[in-house]
Parts: sequence; structure tokens; C-alpha cells
Amino acid sequence: MTIATEIERLKREFLEHTEIAKGRAVKTIENYDHYLTRFIEQSKVKKAADITEEVVREFRLWLNRQSTGHKSPHNETLSKKTQNYYLIALRAFLKFLAKRGVKSLASEYIELAKVGERHLDLISSAELGRLLDSAKGEDLKSLRDKVILELLFSTGLRVSELCSLTTDIDFQAGEFPIKGKGGKIRVVFISDDALKAVKDYLKARKDMEESLLVRITQAGKVAGALGRRSVERIIKERAIQAGISKKVTPHVMRHMFATDLLSNGADLRSVQMLLGHANIATTQIYTHVTDKALRDTHKKFHSRGK
Repeated sequence: MTIATEIERLKREFLEHTEIAKGRAVKTIENYDHYLTRFIEQSKVKKAADITEEVVREFRLWLNRQSTGHKSPHNETLSKKTQNYYLIALRAFLKFLAKRGVKSLASEYIELAKVGERHLDLISSAELGRLLDSAKGEDLKSLRDKVILELLFSTGLRVSELCSLTTDIDFQAGEFPIKGKGGKIRVVFISDDALKAVKDYLKARKDMEESLLVRITQAGKVAGALGRRSVERIIKERAIQAGISKKVTPHVMRHMFATDLLSNGADLRSVQMLLGHANIATTQIYTHVTDKALRDTHKKFHSRGK
């Protein structure tokens, strides 16, 4: 039986603390475990005190030279964004050690790599309209797909949040609470179109499954809850059906929700609250919409623009 090293024991305590005390999602814990395990294996540290600036620098160099693993003639290396995932996990671990009074490198020494401005994947209003109209049938699958599309655009839910919905929710109220990242509760609002889609779908359901979104067999039978991968596949198929050549994902629908609000006059702070962003800096990726409004204002009112 192999005896765990100090660093492995501390990593386990950190992951347990992050899951229980911080309330982070299981997927987040799995990712943190992966990133920290790679760091420990590569740097060969045994104790918290072994983590030094030099060790982190060597690890960053190693990360920067790693291949993506995808077959490519350009031998692509890990993106700065992916490298930052490792550094964010390491920084969180070091903060945990400091709070426990364990001697190690201060988390302030971990600086994230600079990444280019985030690019938003969007579809046009016409494409969005075709996508929302792509599920027109009266069969249970079409009714379910209509709910998926309408709810995503109406609420801006993350796909994991969407999959967590149950039939117990009082959709008639036009709003309901949802637990987002970090266990934070926010209220989301449902449009009339989305409410009608949900009502039609639930009326057609004859099963006892608690999940709102369910898998449906070829015979039209309900076969358990629908997972995020299935939702992603459904949206991809509906986008193709709608004649959209761009890649469409649940997150694209979330982007469309935010940009629709901003383009119709919503302020950035309100959109931050509706999206469940902890930091408004995250919401600022949508400022291209408000930038356009500013250009229109400049053109309309500036004397040299007339």
C-alpha cells in the first residue's frame, strides 16, 4: 500500500473543502483534481514547501510546450486559456494552504497568462428565428426540443442549469430560482413563448419522471433524464435543420440572450445579475453591443458626424 505524500493529502483536503464548504460543482472538482495532479506529477513536489517560484516557472514552461493532442500539421500547443485553467487551480490551492497556515508559495505569485479578447460566437436574428421555429411538430420529441430552445433564449441558463430543472417548478409564475455556479441562487424569468412551450410539453408528458427534460426512445417512451451532451447534440441538429452553417451550442444561446437584452436597452449590471456572473468583468465581453449604441449616438449627435 502506497503512503500518500504530504502534498497529495493536502490536495485531497483542498478538493473536499472546495466541494463541501465552497459548494462547487462535481465537474469543477474533477477539473481541479486533474490540473493539480498534472502539476504534482510534473514538478515532483512532495511537500507544500517544495512549491517555489522556480518550480512554478518550470511548470509554466512545460505547459507552454505541450501539444494539444489533436492531429494537426501545425503541431498546436496548449492555448493560453487552457494553460490558465491549470494556474487558476494552483492559485486556489495555494490560497487554501495559506488559510490553513501551511507554509508554501504565496498565491499572489501566480500570474495568469495574457489572452486575447474573447470572441463571441453569435448567430444573426434571422438565424435565431429559424432555430426557434425548427421544432414545430406535435410529437413529444419536438415539444421537448422547443422547450430547450425557448428556455435557453428566454432565461440565459447555462446548460447544466437547464438540465437540473424539474417538473415541480411553478413555471406559471413566470419566474423561478436557479442554483448557479458556486451554489449561488438567482431568479430567472420566462417569456410567454417559453411558458407556452413548457405547458404544451408537460401536457403531452404521461410519465412520472421528475426531470423536466427527458430522453425519448424511438417508440416515444420516456427513458430517464436528459444530460448536457444530449442537449448539445439536439441544438446542433436543430441548427443544421434550420440551415445554420455556424456551430451553435447552448452557450451561443446564452450569448444571444445577453446581447438581445443589451441591444434593447438593458444595462450591463442587470445583465450580469440575470446571467449569474460573479464579476461584471465577465459580462463586459458583451460591450460590443453597447459600443454599437455609442457609435449610433455619436453619429446622431456629434456635429462633425452630421
